[in-house]
Amino acid sequence: MKKLVNVTTLTHREWLEWRKKGIGGSDAGAICGMNKYRSPIAVYLDKTADKVVEKPMNEAMRLGHDFEDYVKVRWMEETGKKAVRENYMLQHDDYPWMLADIDRRVVGENAGLECKTCSPYAAGKWENDGIPPEYVIQCLHYMAVTGADRWYLACLIYQRGMEYRVIERDDNVIDALIQVEKEFWLENVMKREMPAPDGSVAADDALAAAYAESDPNVETVDITDMTLGRYDEINALIDDLSAEKKEIEQRIKTEMKSAEKAYLGERTISWKSYPGRESVDTKMLKKDHPDLFEKYKKVGKPYRRFTISKAPTD
Repeated sequence: MKKLVNVTTLTHREWLEWRKKGIGGSDAGAICGMNKYRSPIAVYLDKTADKVVEKPMNEAMRLGHDFEDYVKVRWMEETGKKAVRENYMLQHDDYPWMLADIDRRVVGENAGLECKTCSPYAAGKWENDGIPPEYVIQCLHYMAVTGADRWYLACLIYQRGMEYRVIERDDNVIDALIQVEKEFWLENVMKREMPAPDGSVAADDALAAAYAESDPNVETVDITDMTLGRYDEINALIDDLSAEKKEIEQRIKTEMKSAEKAYLGERTISWKSYPGRESVDTKMLKKDHPDLFEKYKKVGKPYRRFTISKAPTD
């Protein structure tokens, strides 16, 4: 393990620049497909971007940052152990693209501590001694870089309390993780080859952010064969299944008639009346009161619409 750079001397932008030089712990879970909020494509785009993009800190990120030291203190009270800040970004001895920016180092033990916070809505991930899989991968990544024997995990679940876990070193899993990261860094990042999409919402978000605007002067005539026949099959299946679902709903409605609720086994079915929704005729408003229309109109975020259609025939 090498001490790469003292992070206490870096600005936030400089820290982000250093993170672009390799794969960090929070990247590892995304690369392995374990993080539903971040895809391998997002990591690839971050590492290959010409410029660092400083993303604004949202409330969850701010709370996680502000409560980090509190979580450490609670963990020390619970375990009787001591953890101190590691002021350096760390680098693997053999794989320089494996980086670690750890939360705390455990004193007197070959171990580290990762401090987390989460919403009560995510508390289910911690039930029955569970650990969110992206956190397991993150801690294994840190053990790979530092050579640690174990990694402690402490999480504050807002309004619920603390959860504490220990992840022991598993060299077989770590070796497999290194191979995944090695392939990603050498075959994707270094060769500028975007990883294959995985169908996730996170991949959609990453592509939308990376290619936010279309250029009407650029047209790709031929693209890689994507087997659009399968795409058509899936669309046909969706149409058939939607029609079948609607038929089942209609059969239930014919039995319910005017009843608001029905019961089948442990299921409750509701078909309740609601008043019609109020709306504004924007065309009429714009025509009759253009000043008011301009004053109160809302413009949504620009977006790109994706469609597939048959080529026009001569």
